[in-house]
Amino acid sequence: MSASIEEHFSTLEDPRIDRNKLHELMDIVILVLCAVSSGADGWEAIEEFGQEKLDWLRKFAPFANGVPSHDCIANVLSRLSPKGFQQCFRSWTGAVSEATQGEVIAIDGKSARGSHDRKRSRKALHMVSAWASTNSLVLAQEATQEKSNEITAIPKLLELLELKGCIVTIDAMGCQRAIAEQIIAQGGDYVLGLKGNQSVLQEGVEDFFTVAMAGDFAGVEYDYTEEVDQDHGRLEVRRYWVTEDLRTLPNTQLWQGLRSIGMVERQCLIGETQTLQRRYYINSIRAEAKRFAHAVRDHWGVENRLHWRLDVVFAEDASRIRKGNAPAIMTSIRHLCMNLFEQEPSSMRLSKKRRKAAWNDDYRAKIVFG
Repeated sequence: MSASIEEHFSTLEDPRIDRNKLHELMDIVILVLCAVSSGADGWEAIEEFGQEKLDWLRKFAPFANGVPSHDCIANVLSRLSPKGFQQCFRSWTGAVSEATQGEVIAIDGKSARGSHDRKRSRKALHMVSAWASTNSLVLAQEATQEKSNEITAIPKLLELLELKGCIVTIDAMGCQRAIAEQIIAQGGDYVLGLKGNQSVLQEGVEDFFTVAMAGDFAGVEYDYTEEVDQDHGRLEVRRYWVTEDLRTLPNTQLWQGLRSIGMVERQCLIGETQTLQRRYYINSIRAEAKRFAHAVRDHWGVENRLHWRLDVVFAEDASRIRKGNAPAIMTSIRHLCMNLFEQEPSSMRLSKKRRKAAWNDDYRAKIVFG
């Protein structure tokens, strides 16, 4: 099939010299992918999976010299090029997905806390990912060593993406003029969160909505929508305002494509406790409240649909893999596993799919090999 793992990862460069190869690189990649899909989270567990499932694995790859040791697996993955792996990852993702008009691509970062290595003075890996909300797929990733480096990682990540017709959402860290300009140049739209890093603009937007609300938006053209969620004793109301009235804002000409500003108010009631939170945004989209709400809501969803599942289902924060490039490679493999599970159309939760892959050879074959 056009989206076969072997086809799209065949160009991955082997870091070993030929005379030291006992196991083929594709054998190792297939082993790790199948093992991680089936619940293996460390080197020894991956080797154990291979020993138990060797006959099954040989249906898909030669494994002429059996299963590599956990030391061999760790050594090879720690020396793989993250950039080369990303190229293969994007090739596979491009074969199984097609961006739709108005697709929301959420750009957000997550640290793999367990990759912190005090002995070698290495900070925890921070991975910035692009998440396509409609298809629930990770499109690409860019690794950094610090969260503050998101500003330099985001432009590199955007370069890898086809943005035409899509809405890119980024939190306040990525609210930079150069990033907005890049998104527009690549044919996309943006919804960017505002916070202290753009304090003058944020204060201008905040003051605008404060005055407008106090006057019941008299003389201001705007659009509004709200959403209500209630379950298990929790009531949440989300209100969205968006306007193309930029007259009072400073230096709007510096922001390529800037067309509207928005405010989101989240009011949450749990028992007797009530909280109210407001967030502000600059956008290149028209002042359509439902479209604005869709973009903001899908960006919030990346926490539950990607980051939370990486930690809870794949135990990413608990992983102690630290050697060389292995933390970045393993994060990409977890993302690839999540994408593979998303291609399976059943309504099972991800945790149940992963458990079924561990128990059922036919299901695992369906997930990994189609």
